[in-house]
Formats: sequence, structure tokens, C-alpha cells
Amino acid sequence: MNAKMTELKHSFEAAGFTDVKTVLTSGNVVFSARAKSEMALARQAEAAMAKQLSRTFYTIVRPVSVLRDLVEANPYAAFDLPAKAKRVVTFLGEPYQGKLSLPTETEGVHILSMNGREVFTAYVPNPRGPVFMVLIEKLFGRHVTTRTWETVKKCATA
Repeated sequence: MNAKMTELKHSFEAAGFTDVKTVLTSGNVVFSARAKSEMALARQAEAAMAKQLSRTFYTIVRPVSVLRDLVEANPYAAFDLPAKAKRVVTFLGEPYQGKLSLPTETEGVHILSMNGREVFTAYVPNPRGPVFMVLIEKLFGRHVTTRTWETVKKCATA
């Protein structure tokens, strides 16, 4: 994230968001806002970061209700994953338009399923580092954000 969470929180408050809470230290922010599109809220947050932090970070917004629904559905339950597998969710800004046969596996990275603008992946840590991110960016581009399943669960209950 490269920003202090207290500063990030203040930038969201300065943008007019209420009930602002940061979750963990990876740039997750839970807030209340007047009804607007997710894209409009994301651009409002980015503008506030630019003004308050003198830099901005690509922002993807999801309602907490969507996160709760994802957690309740537990898309990983349908798959027999190795005990050491890490579960991650990649949030897309726009629905994926390509063709992708799922599940698919490359170098220990399992892209299991998609649900609208969310991609559910599991991987076993690799000595070469986060090879799953290379695959995610290759398939879905750089305008995404990826969070661990545990982080998604924490944001859903924040």
C-alpha cells in the first residue's frame, strides 16, 4: 500500500465518507457513503488520496454485503485443495470479457472459479515468489486488486 493507515483513513474522511475504518495494513478501507456507483465511489476515494496524500492508488470498491455473500458462499469449499494452499480473491474493476476454461492450473497456481468480477485462486507458496500474481496480471491485467481470503473475511465483518 505504501501509505500509513491513519493517513489513508483521514483522506477518506476528508472525502466525506463516514464510519471509516482501515482493515489490516494493506490498504483495505471500510466506510459508509451516500448511494453512488462503485466506480464513482472509487474515483472519489482516489481524488481524496491524491489531494490528502499527494498520491493515489488504484481503487476498487465492493459493498460489504457483496463481501459477506462471497464469504457465505465459500467458493473454495467445492475444491480439494492442498493443506498448505493459500486462498486469494482478485477483484476486477470490470467483468472479464475473455474466454477462460476453469478450473485451470499453472505452476501450482489454481484459478478455480469466477463470480462476476471476482476471481478465486489458490496456490502453494513457491520459492520463486508470488507466481500467482504474474498469472493474474497476464490474464486479467494490472487494474485489479488481490486479497487473501482471510482479509476478505475480515473486511466483510468490519
